Amino acid sequence: MSQQVTTATRPARRAAAASLAGTTIEYYDFFLYGAAAALVFGPQFFPSFSPVAGALASFGVFAAGFLARPLGGLVMGHFGDRVGRKSMLVISLLLVGLTTTAIGLLPTYEQIGVWAPIALTTLRLLQGFGVGGEWSGAVLMSVEHAPAGRRGLFGIFPQTGVPAGLLLSNLAFLAASFASAATFAAWAWRIPFLASIVLVVVGLVVRLRVTESPEFVEVERKGAHSKRPLLDALRQYPGRILVAGALPIASIMITYVFTVYALSYLTTVLKVGQSTALLCVLVGTAVFIVGLPVAGHLCDRIGARRVFLAGSVWLLLSAAVLFPLLNTGVVGLFVVGGVLVCFGLASTYGPCAAMISELFPAHVRFSGSSLGYQLATLLGGAPAPFLAVAVYQATGTSLGVTGYMVALAAVSLVGGLMFSRVRPLGASGTSVADAGAVQRGRSSA
Repeated sequence: MSQQVTTATRPARRAAAASLAGTTIEYYDFFLYGAAAALVFGPQFFPSFSPVAGALASFGVFAAGFLARPLGGLVMGHFGDRVGRKSMLVISLLLVGLTTTAIGLLPTYEQIGVWAPIALTTLRLLQGFGVGGEWSGAVLMSVEHAPAGRRGLFGIFPQTGVPAGLLLSNLAFLAASFASAATFAAWAWRIPFLASIVLVVVGLVVRLRVTESPEFVEVERKGAHSKRPLLDALRQYPGRILVAGALPIASIMITYVFTVYALSYLTTVLKVGQSTALLCVLVGTAVFIVGLPVAGHLCDRIGARRVFLAGSVWLLLSAAVLFPLLNTGVVGLFVVGGVLVCFGLASTYGPCAAMISELFPAHVRFSGSSLGYQLATLLGGAPAPFLAVAVYQATGTSLGVTGYMVALAAVSLVGGLMFSRVRPLGASGTSVADAGAVQRGRSSA
């Protein structure tokens, strides 16, 4: 069956814009903690610890958000398949935004003692629960609204929200860091968190205007709902869930090593200035953002699987040279390393939306894709900064961190190869992810 490229309708464009806006806001909120953990949370909430122990404790709370994400993905995946994608996205946005604003209002350890880290951990868990339902919901709203032959590009919109949120969070902390060290530690670090409430209002207005996913509407019309979508996905598609987890695990893990651990590594180990370290991360993140739409266009022209496999090889090689370039102490080479890695991230993370969404039929798609993606975040994202700090402290060298990144890049590469052995379940049985074909009119398998 050949695919024809069609023009995006207003609901499709609105769904794509809402997915981009919502994921940008939610990941701005989620990444704020990563920057704060690297720069300020240790002395603010764990002052009785040594600098290294404080960093480990701060990154441990960072990981706690990831532990809550699978639960949020499971709960919202269930209801997303039962009552609709749109309502879950609204709930997710509100939960993440309000908890982020609350972090900006938290008293420190000096003010309320042990209750400060307890409250921080609780809010981080709630934040993670909310983010857990965001990725799959936003991807499905965009991809399921997409016109024929454009799913690769439309899947890029929610994917772009992740580095865009990272860029905004780092810009916010970069602006706050221009205050004096005393001012930044006293109150300026709170401003990026408090600004979240404004962004949430904007995102809520955009999301409430979006219509429900047409594929979910069709499931409703046919009365084809699954009563237990989570259990059905686990029972019927366990192999697909593993593939869905393998595909993004390297891009998730390496994103957090580059944006969270490397920020801490530059400032504490290499003694690079805070503003310089943030600027290096920002340059790489900008490359990530610019590379994503390029990857999306290529997905619709030559197939997402091909783009992903080529990107996986690039990511593996660039991960191998990142820390050697950082260890030179030359700022220009810091930037080169970040650009190389982020180009690989764009070409692997971008295609994941189209690839994962078509691994499952519509009636269990939210649940199945959430299971796979949150498995990747739990195993790849949650421990990344914590393990990187622990490995460096145990060995005194960055070689272990490099090996860690390369190993997970190899896992994702294997996931891409496994994907080619699985018959996708896109709309009408067609393969969106492997349809290079859109222009060539090639038949789907």
